[in-house]
Amino acid sequence: MRSDFGEVITAMVTPFDKNGKVDYNKVEELTSHLIDNGSDAIIVTGTTGESPTLIYDEELEILNSAKRASHNRKPIIMGTGSNSTETAVMMSKRAEKEGADGILSVVPYYNKPSQKGMIAHFSAVAEAVKIPVILYNIPSRTGVNMSVETASYLTEKYKNIVAIKQSFGDLDVITDYKLNLPSDVAIYSGDDSLTLPMLSVGAHGVISVASHLYGKEIKSMIRNFKTGDITSARNMHYRLYPIMKKLFMAPNPVPVKAVLNKKGLIEEYVRKPLVTLDEEEKKELFKVVSSIKFDK
Repeated sequence: MRSDFGEVITAMVTPFDKNGKVDYNKVEELTSHLIDNGSDAIIVTGTTGESPTLIYDEELEILNSAKRASHNRKPIIMGTGSNSTETAVMMSKRAEKEGADGILSVVPYYNKPSQKGMIAHFSAVAEAVKIPVILYNIPSRTGVNMSVETASYLTEKYKNIVAIKQSFGDLDVITDYKLNLPSDVAIYSGDDSLTLPMLSVGAHGVISVASHLYGKEIKSMIRNFKTGDITSARNMHYRLYPIMKKLFMAPNPVPVKAVLNKKGLIEEYVRKPLVTLDEEEKKELFKVVSSIKFDK
């Protein structure tokens, strides 16, 4: 592969304190916890990290904190996407300068660019850096879908575009990617519950939220699938499916932060316009969490 970030990449939350400040100590602690519990790589300052509410200096310090905690054990990828091409290029350059092992770049949101506009945007990003680039296609948030033809053009032209995060439940798209993109471009599911179905048509792994809680189990599911133990992979999918869905009962990352708080790993605070779960919502969420048990 062009650059193998592994099979389980965690899109990490950003810990805040009660005053709404980034808790950099918790960033380091959570990074280490994820590395020790199944994550092959970590993405900071993505949308799960509440990037729309972070300022640039905070994003860079989060990257540096995660890098310190990693000690080069696992790659740290930085979300540098923006609906402004100039901003996306600037942040991608900064990420590279600060030592990011790669960047995640989302389709520009709200602007609803044409396919030509997407090509112009991602070309500018790819040409600005030498580190690996992961494209991120999530039509539900951006309002526009990156076509297979656009993805094919970009991955053929730019060898540092190494992967695509696909948050769109159309399995035909994954098949089209496998048929039309270079074979060494990795396809990642952007939705935990679609990981196993996407693996069946050629995806490499998942960029995950549930791996905050079940990284080793998700890794086991993927490994079992790839080594031919389909029954075990499917059974793990069934066991994890309820929490994979329940973690999106409210806007991400609100539910996963509530669970991480209950486990004593971080505080549950989020930045407005997100708000924490109420007590009834927590009761509903924790009931699902408590129903999923694994032997230690």
